[in-house]
Amino acid sequence: MKNILNLPALCVMIIVLTASCGSVSRERTKNLAPNAHQVVAKEVIQTNNYTYVRVSEDDKDYWIAINYAEIKEGTTYYWSQGGEMNNFTSKELKRTFPSIYFISDFTDQPITRPTLLPSPGAQGKLEVPEQPGIHVNKAEGGITIAELYARKSEYAGKTVRICGQVVKFSPHIMKKNWVHIQDGTRDAGKFDLTVTTNDSVSVGNVVLFEGVVALDKDFGYGYKYNVIIEDAILKKEPVN
Repeated sequence: MKNILNLPALCVMIIVLTASCGSVSRERTKNLAPNAHQVVAKEVIQTNNYTYVRVSEDDKDYWIAINYAEIKEGTTYYWSQGGEMNNFTSKELKRTFPSIYFISDFTDQPITRPTLLPSPGAQGKLEVPEQPGIHVNKAEGGITIAELYARKSEYAGKTVRICGQVVKFSPHIMKKNWVHIQDGTRDAGKFDLTVTTNDSVSVGNVVLFEGVVALDKDFGYGYKYNVIIEDAILKKEPVN
């Protein structure tokens, strides 16, 4: 029959069409908020309460957890609000994840406006509340949060050591991790300190950072700080 394609040509056509339909663009969507993540769902595990998704971002895979939702493998999604937990064990799955992010705004729609500001000093934004019952001893050779705020001009541009309990952790915003710490001290109503770092921490942990004090920093998009510690290193020394 003259109208039938030969078998080799038909196979080639099927392969081309399959590859075209199955491809997923990795190009970042334009006009995304600076703290927005664009990911592709690679693997989905459903439980009664949570949906676990292995996602790919910038050719790196990691796990996230969200409230139960229908998620399609190969689809592009976005998120901006979440925190990392290390060595999290799912009782339903009987599996421990060395690292997993719990996400509150996982969506298939691009996030074009910042929805999570890591600093209480950002103008017009709600401050991180003071956590009751925190009392962290001053690091050896270090300062307290109250001392930093009270003598901020003296410490500007200098490297300081400071201990605190992590009350909020916002990863991968503007290529940095943003940490809020409190130590139970305060000065003129200031009790919460923002620290930028490449290290990961968990909420509730008491940590020791060493970094440079900066004043009146404006990163744009409302990210303005009267006092901030930048490029801090998480020290491995034991802390209370």
